[in-house]
Amino acid sequence: MTGKTNYQLILDRTLKEISESGRVPELLLHSCCAPCSSYCLEYLSDYFNITVFYFNPNIEDEEFERRYNEQVRLVSELKTKYPVRVVKGDHDTERYYNAVSGHESDPEGGERCRICFELRLEEAARYANENGFDYFTTTLSISPLKNALVLNSIGEKMSEKYGVRYLYSDFKKKNGYLRSIELSKEHSLYRQDYCGCVFSKHQ
Repeated sequence: MTGKTNYQLILDRTLKEISESGRVPELLLHSCCAPCSSYCLEYLSDYFNITVFYFNPNIEDEEFERRYNEQVRLVSELKTKYPVRVVKGDHDTERYYNAVSGHESDPEGGERCRICFELRLEEAARYANENGFDYFTTTLSISPLKNALVLNSIGEKMSEKYGVRYLYSDFKKKNGYLRSIELSKEHSLYRQDYCGCVFSKHQ
């Protein structure tokens, strides 16, 4: 796929096929935080039984727990057509630091971020494979600062490696990012002003 790929159009087609099938698939949705997941959950829960996979070893301890608690609270408050639950992944920060070693000074959005995306999406694909999910995807593409081409390319690669379908997406489309801000206000969600890793915090 190229930089001109319309991931929203691909998602629209997939959701149409799911609706016409009469079946409700199981989706593993990797989430970085409650605000980013808000629109994704509102949107996708009309088509899937969703398990939110909170796996973010890049985030420091206190911030990690704060975001996780907000994620759980949002899921408990959000009205959805089909069920949503939350699974907390291992918080192995050493794994993240080892993965990005040598890239500490990379600019935000550079190679360090790509490595981090790959780390998290690979763990999501592995978990989805081991637990019988039909699809996996990530909330990360909702951010205007995240490259949908990079994320979907990684997702495609992990789909091939682990044998689970990847749900292509660019959640910032259709005013997804703006809707996430509205939902954050409605639920009084904590919205952080940096990605989560110690490097982004100081850039």
